[in-house]
Amino acid sequence: MKTLSRAFFAAVVAAPLALSAVAAKAADIVDTAVSAGQFNTLVAAVEAAGLVETLKGDGPFTVFAPTDEAFAKLPAGTVENLLKPENKDQLVAILTYHVVSGKVMSGDIAGKMTEAMTVQGSELTIDAMKDGVTVEEAQVIQADIETSNGVIHVIDTVVLPQ
Repeated sequence: MKTLSRAFFAAVVAAPLALSAVAAKAADIVDTAVSAGQFNTLVAAVEAAGLVETLKGDGPFTVFAPTDEAFAKLPAGTVENLLKPENKDQLVAILTYHVVSGKVMSGDIAGKMTEAMTVQGSELTIDAMKDGVTVEEAQVIQADIETSNGVIHVIDTVVLPQ
């Protein structure tokens, strides 16, 4: 009876842990960004632009995600201005410039300099030939955060389309 009781206790304790591991593994790009805690401005912008459902879609997508600190580097008032409803088209253009269709892992581009077509329609220059990786003028500070519908690469600067 003690063995059965211990087995039951172990199962009750392990079940939530196993389920949370499955849930964490199944997080999409948006949910992963929300839970990371360093993308509050990006998440607010994605919501204001109406892109949440798109980035929760099947994908796969590669997102070069600027941190809150990256957004803070923009001139004062820029973010607040972009979040206004009348600037939604400009906001969508900037955010979709950070997204590439397909799942591009750092190992796929290691040692290369390449261009990638963004969802916005312009090309991003990605340089992985030297130490680290740059996307336009942004440095990738954390790569290969896998999600259920793609991958996030964290960047230190907001990149703007021409």
